[in-house]
Amino acid sequence: MLITLNFESDEAIYSQIVKQVIIGIAKKQLQPNDPLPSVRSLAADIGINLHTVNKAYQQLKQEGYILIHRQKGVVVHPEGVGKATEKYVESVKDTLRPIIAEGLCKQLSDESILAIFKETLDEFSPKEDES
Repeated sequence: MLITLNFESDEAIYSQIVKQVIIGIAKKQLQPNDPLPSVRSLAADIGINLHTVNKAYQQLKQEGYILIHRQKGVVVHPEGVGKATEKYVESVKDTLRPIIAEGLCKQLSDESILAIFKETLDEFSPKEDES
């Protein structure tokens, strides 16, 4: 999996790393037990401070996406990611509310908003030629 960072973005670099690893897992580009580069290696490869990579990895570890072994290094969580809880579903709703509100303020129809969500969701479905 290739991590691409936008150094011009307002989004923090560690947050971009977190999101790309999660997207990689969701798209099955990263499987349980797949190794990730070490903190030092990833920091050197993309030319960022190792504390930035460490912060991203610590967040991914806390959220259950990866495990950090002293001997094995960093791997995608071998048991996969835990199922969504009610609390998680509420946090997703809290995240979506302002996005939907913004779309409605910009006069997108309900159908347009649903189409955008469907189109985005479809990015995570395996294509027929990939299966």
